[in-house]
Amino acid sequence: CINAANLSKTQEKLSSGYRINRASDDAAGMGVSGKINAQIRGLSQASRNTSKAINFIQTTEGNLNEVEKVLVRMKELAVQSGNGTYSDADRGSIQIEIEQLTDEINRIADQAQYNQMHMLSNKSASQNVRTA
Repeated sequence: CINAANLSKTQEKLSSGYRINRASDDAAGMGVSGKINAQIRGLSQASRNTSKAINFIQTTEGNLNEVEKVLVRMKELAVQSGNGTYSDADRGSIQIEIEQLTDEINRIADQAQYNQMHMLSNKSASQNVRTA
């Protein structure tokens, strides 16, 4: 009867591929196995979270690069406007372009999303870029 029980356990181990199938096989080993499996699940979730964070950062970086290009153009226009050779009409045209660029920054901020989460704007409160 003991040999039949051992044979049954051996067959179960072979068929399952596990050394421990139930706590009675090795109670201490089963406890360690449970802890290790919990750690594996935790590390797997941490890995998924890290991947999502990387994607979020890359998406944010892309949007910020677009904003940077607009800001560089705005700086160029501000320097031009300060040049004494421009007339009031010229400076008025520059101001119109700056206002359009401000609208573009606000558009980028409003549309920058990752998993339906706004990244560069707070939809609950209006935040606009202001120029002097």
